[in-house]
Amino acid sequence: MYDIAIILAPPSQHQALRALLKAHRNDLNFILISAAEHLAAIPETVLSRARLIAFATDVIVPASVLKALGYGAYNFHPGPPSYPGWAPAHFALYDGARWFGATAHHMVERVDAGPVVGVESFAMPAGISIRELEQIAYIRMARLFWSLAKRLVSREPLPALPVAWGTRRTTRQMYVRMCDIPADIDKAELNRRLAAFDDDFRGIPLTVTIHGVKFKLTPSASHLDQPTRDDATQRAAAG
Repeated sequence: MYDIAIILAPPSQHQALRALLKAHRNDLNFILISAAEHLAAIPETVLSRARLIAFATDVIVPASVLKALGYGAYNFHPGPPSYPGWAPAHFALYDGARWFGATAHHMVERVDAGPVVGVESFAMPAGISIRELEQIAYIRMARLFWSLAKRLVSREPLPALPVAWGTRRTTRQMYVRMCDIPADIDKAELNRRLAAFDDDFRGIPLTVTIHGVKFKLTPSASHLDQPTRDDATQRAAAG
């Protein structure tokens, strides 16, 4: 019997997510967690009666937990299916992607690989900053959760969509490499990397290594061909 929903999310999101689900099924019980150790402490007898719902978390759910869950697990990914993996907004901005969004998918052992059950898409606004892009994606992810809330509390599994994940899966190591700026980088490539990766994401700064010595970069926008935050906002509004 499915009578427990495990919400794996930042603590600040717990009560809002719980309220959205409880509105569709008042008899459902909830376990609210935010860390891997909390997940490991849940007995298998509880997991067998539960469905796991992950939202805005970087916790990797072990295969043993996924197998023990009686009603599956679903994850809300802050990027479109074309950008599975780590820091999707950063790589999409660097690539000059025309579309971005959010994805809901069934969780399997491999991260961002299970069947897609929901997608929210939007056109990438011209000149948008990485922080603004992440904020829009988060809002779309929340809207996707809201639209699927009734199905998430149903005992039936969510139907898969005919949508495939992208073939490139970004990783933390790929992100670190993009933040390691070559000393001889040309100006256009430098501007692309500054626009996409200069936000100290997960505490990873832009660096440059000269003669074996690594320096943390503190760029000045005054000499770079990139829009200011106000310019980006105006372009997004105009687009």
